[in-house]
Amino acid sequence: MEIITKYFTDFTEKQLQQFSELKKLYEDWNQKINVISRKDMDHFYEHHVLHSLSIATQFDFPGGYRIMDLGTGGGFPGIPLAIFFPDVHFHLVDSIQKKLKVTEAIASEIELKNITVKHTRAEDIKDKKFDVVVSRAVAPLKDLWGWSKPLLNKKPVDQPKKITGLICLKGGDLSKEIHESGLRPRAWEISKIFEEDFFKQKYILSIS
Repeated sequence: MEIITKYFTDFTEKQLQQFSELKKLYEDWNQKINVISRKDMDHFYEHHVLHSLSIATQFDFPGGYRIMDLGTGGGFPGIPLAIFFPDVHFHLVDSIQKKLKVTEAIASEIELKNITVKHTRAEDIKDKKFDVVVSRAVAPLKDLWGWSKPLLNKKPVDQPKKITGLICLKGGDLSKEIHESGLRPRAWEISKIFEEDFFKQKYILSIS
């Protein structure tokens, strides 16, 4: 937990409590349904929570925004971001129902009211639109953009600075993946934001 407060200080008591409860809840659920690898649990706050919150260092989502977490798995980056942005609505989507069961239970346990959960594939969503889609390394960039683009609200002409688009967390050498996507994402090196070795060759990519 200290690694979170090392980089972020402006939390309410409720937010601090929600963050502090996460590890024990995930440990308990991991005994029943494996959502996080055992070795990763030793670095839970660094590898999962802080990694998710790297998005919050570059983007400030205004209240009322609707954000979809595509392929959320056990709730990352959606749950940490939903704690960080309590006035933003997060819709967490995954095709694996048992992982969503964990996500939904943990959100309920920490009284996270700004989350909804749906067992579906992004390409099957026809009735909802979002301001932003976030994702953590679930598919190649080309596919993520193909699934996200039809779900995004158009940027208002009178609000040129409004954040809309896909924001994803990726790792490794991305040159081939970016080239094959035909896209020109904006990229941030997370190792320049957080000093821990884990974040070397990890990136935030954004396509608007």
